[in-house]
Amino acid sequence: MGCLKNIIRAIILTLAVIGFLSIGGKEFVAGWFSQWIHPTHETILERAQKVGDFSGINEEFELEKAAGMLGYNAVVAEHKASGQKLIVVDSSKKTIITEEDIKSENIEEKLKTALQKFKYQAASIEDLKVTKRGNMYAYGKEKPYVRFDAKISRLPIGDVSGIISVTTAQDGTNRILVAVNEKSKYSQLISEEFFKEVK
Repeated sequence: MGCLKNIIRAIILTLAVIGFLSIGGKEFVAGWFSQWIHPTHETILERAQKVGDFSGINEEFELEKAAGMLGYNAVVAEHKASGQKLIVVDSSKKTIITEEDIKSENIEEKLKTALQKFKYQAASIEDLKVTKRGNMYAYGKEKPYVRFDAKISRLPIGDVSGIISVTTAQDGTNRILVAVNEKSKYSQLISEEFFKEVK
């Protein structure tokens, strides 16, 4: 008797699956999964609003991701022609690095300490050296930045250059601004062009 019940259940389940597939279930599941893995541009813009206003950036830049993880919200953009990555991280109430740290003489040590919090990620940064200091506009204010050179391990990129800056958003929380590219391709002009339009 138990064997007959299992056979009937298997037949009903098979018919249910066939019925689901025949009314477009496969396309529904595929579409839902695709949207979850590759969200639409509108979804990315909506998520990015938690970090800042990116509506002013020009078409040379593409917002790739806007997501929250480990208590941080982040937006990743790419300069299409050069491949330069531009990242804005809302560190919320968790202070990773401050504007005073950027201005300090021992910024290299502070950056290395901050990077230790992320050392178990898929890639790690090694041999970080601060090479220059400057100012740029972001979130409507002039902010200091430091330029750095570093090596990325566990990725095929190798040597990179970039900048790190910190600013304060209207709600009083810190935004960490990072731009990075392969050492020979990094452009400060691209970084400044992007960050001046973020509000």
